[in-house]
Amino acid sequence: MSLTIDEKLNTVSKYAIHEGDTGSPEVQIALLTLQIEKLSEHLKDHRKDNHSRRGLLQMVGKRRRLIQYLKDSELSRYTELSKKLKV
Repeated sequence: MSLTIDEKLNTVSKYAIHEGDTGSPEVQIALLTLQIEKLSEHLKDHRKDNHSRRGLLQMVGKRRRLIQYLKDSELSRYTELSKKLKV
């Protein structure tokens, strides 16, 4: 269910704004999106896994807050990210 190191590195390098960037909203949103997709697939097979479902809901909420922050502060970066992620 968790992301592998290769998946994280590929995502960080793809969405980073500058060299060594791991904490920008774009990177965080992209990583959360990957985790949400993986956890959604897990929950399709394991419908009664309520602990993972709660974690999924927390990740969705965190991603939603980050997206709203990016939209309010830097609209151009938000539109670019939404095109890349198709969110």
